[in-house]
Amino acid sequence: MEVNFRTGVFHFTMEPRLVAIERLLKIMDELREKCPWDRKQTIESLRHLSIEEVYELSDAILEGDPQKIKKELGDVLLHIVFYARIGSEKRDFDLADIANSLCEKLISRHPHIYGTVDGELKEVVTEEDVKQNWEKLKLREGEKSVLSGVPVSLPAMIKAQRIQEKAAGVGFDWERPEQVYEKVEEELRELNVEVEAKHQLKMEQEFGDVLFALINYARFIGVNPEDALEKTNRKFIKRFQYMEERVKEDGKKISDYDLKQLDVFWEQAKLKGE
Repeated sequence: MEVNFRTGVFHFTMEPRLVAIERLLKIMDELREKCPWDRKQTIESLRHLSIEEVYELSDAILEGDPQKIKKELGDVLLHIVFYARIGSEKRDFDLADIANSLCEKLISRHPHIYGTVDGELKEVVTEEDVKQNWEKLKLREGEKSVLSGVPVSLPAMIKAQRIQEKAAGVGFDWERPEQVYEKVEEELRELNVEVEAKHQLKMEQEFGDVLFALINYARFIGVNPEDALEKTNRKFIKRFQYMEERVKEDGKKISDYDLKQLDVFWEQAKLKGE
């Protein structure tokens, strides 16, 4: 609040972030009332678009482009505001309900900041202490299982990672990375047995166990397996496309070369930093 002492007039100035949110909410209201496409949308029709927007945000984060991250965050925020507007029309919830519900959850999940840590919870010193308390508090709130909060529709790799993190949060975990690596080796041996036996169903089961163990090992060595694999995917694409370009320069097709010849191009791509 500002006061003009000559005129005695009070001027109220709103914090810039609140001004921006108010502007966005006004635009959303106008679009919902006047735009045929926006007016037609439902919570269900927006679902797949929201998933796409989150993946686009993920791409921007991996690319490390701040301006693109800002743009994609805006698209995600638009969807949240859109859901809130639809919810308010049905009198189910509005943006204030969403924000207040989140605030209450954050406060209750951080007793080391906003309350008192009781005997069932750990005194918080490390990030891991916070995670373990978080899972215990979720159970207090009515979760039937530590794993019930893992979305069914998550991609399998991310789901495995979240399952392992949640299990570790209540103490079901290995003690050292070496133990997890030994488990990886054990699962690989079991996979090789089934490969040699040509038992297709068991090969699939054992291959899943190998992946699960590797994801667990990644957690122990501080590697995000989803990010690691995506970076490898992108690296492979760049090198393969470089190889395609070299083949085109020679006026040929990839099928005209044997693997040894193609490997020369592949190594060139590596040297170029592709």
